[in-house]
Amino acid sequence: MEHKYVRSIFVGYVLVIFFGALVLALPICHKGHLAFIDAIFTATSATCVTGLIVTSTSENFTLLGEVIILLLIQIGGIGYMSLVIIFFLSFRQRLDIDEKRAMRQSLDLPSLHVRKFLRKIFAVVLVIEILGAIILTTQFLKKYDLLHSLWYGIFHSVSAFNNAGFSLFTNSLEGYQSDTISLVTICILVVLGGMGYFVLIEIYENRRFAKRFTIHTRIMIYGTVILIVAGMILFLSIEWNNPKTFGGLSVYDKLLNAFFLSINFRTSGFNSIDLGGLKESSLFFSTLFMMTGAGQGSTGGGMKITTVAILIITVIYILKESNQQPSIFKRTIEQKIINKALAIILSSSFFVLLATLILVETQDLPFLRILFEVVSAFGTVGVSTGNGGGVLSFSQEFDILGKSIIIVMMLAGRLGVFAFGLILVGKAKTKHFKYPTGRIII
Repeated sequence: MEHKYVRSIFVGYVLVIFFGALVLALPICHKGHLAFIDAIFTATSATCVTGLIVTSTSENFTLLGEVIILLLIQIGGIGYMSLVIIFFLSFRQRLDIDEKRAMRQSLDLPSLHVRKFLRKIFAVVLVIEILGAIILTTQFLKKYDLLHSLWYGIFHSVSAFNNAGFSLFTNSLEGYQSDTISLVTICILVVLGGMGYFVLIEIYENRRFAKRFTIHTRIMIYGTVILIVAGMILFLSIEWNNPKTFGGLSVYDKLLNAFFLSINFRTSGFNSIDLGGLKESSLFFSTLFMMTGAGQGSTGGGMKITTVAILIITVIYILKESNQQPSIFKRTIEQKIINKALAIILSSSFFVLLATLILVETQDLPFLRILFEVVSAFGTVGVSTGNGGGVLSFSQEFDILGKSIIIVMMLAGRLGVFAFGLILVGKAKTKHFKYPTGRIII
């Protein structure tokens, strides 16, 4: 991982967020008073495709403001580097090696064939978001006129595929908790966005030859299914009789909303029930799903499914005292990949615990709900227990320091903890010697 490329990507995201906040702060983009910290928070949440809000998207922003938020979501989901490279390609035919490496770093591309891969990415995004918008528009037509339904359909399709979780409804999708088509469509968009562009393209190109899937794609497919099913079982078992969440629903609606909750708790910020009514056990265990997150190179955040899978496999091999290198699907896992996975998980845990500690000591608010909010920000998930009114996120209760910490966590989650850590600690110096091996008892 090149330090200069990571630094340029970091600066790029900061600039996009800053200019986005400046535009949102203009009187023509919002209604009433909008503090600049709230404009920055909203721009960060949109660009980092998180979904946490401190001011209502539909009630406090004009149509132009909603359009700006949607553009920030799309920029953050695809990656601003994609748009920069497209801009350069419109003026010249080739990219130099540095530009290709920066692009690869930004989107976790498997190779330096940037132009070809970019075309595939934009084709995937365009097709999926258009199909999602059409389906959602037809559902929204049952309650709204054509123009409003079309705008709601486009906005929610883009927001869902990019795992942003922004909604133009004040209570997110609580009004659609019995609408199977709407909830399943949102879920499909969220899952596809969370799988990652590389995985989606590979699945399409090798759809008739599943045996050709790479190890990364296989882990993503199996991992996604396991996490969805595990989440459903967990939430159903805890919330089945809770009158504030699933208690008043039919058996079918319980299953439907548990499915929706399991998917959105891991990568996106939509909700079909009042999350403020969840039991504390649900809030606690959901942090594990949010920390896991989506796939590498996807629109989602978190530590990534592959990272967690690698560490679990390694732990199993160590506990079995196997004399073999950890492997999966008859392929050996490299030691440097294991080391990186361990570093990501430890660094992620450290950042989350540190931010939680600072907020607990400065905000005088419940610990578990603060932890939930921090993990949601770091995982760029966007779910929240709310501000007590069932509308805004818990972050709305924070002061400027608290909101600033959440902003940093969202940026760290979108950039990636490994890249964010590299920004903080700097580039390592090359050493041409090796210390003798020390004996340590563990």
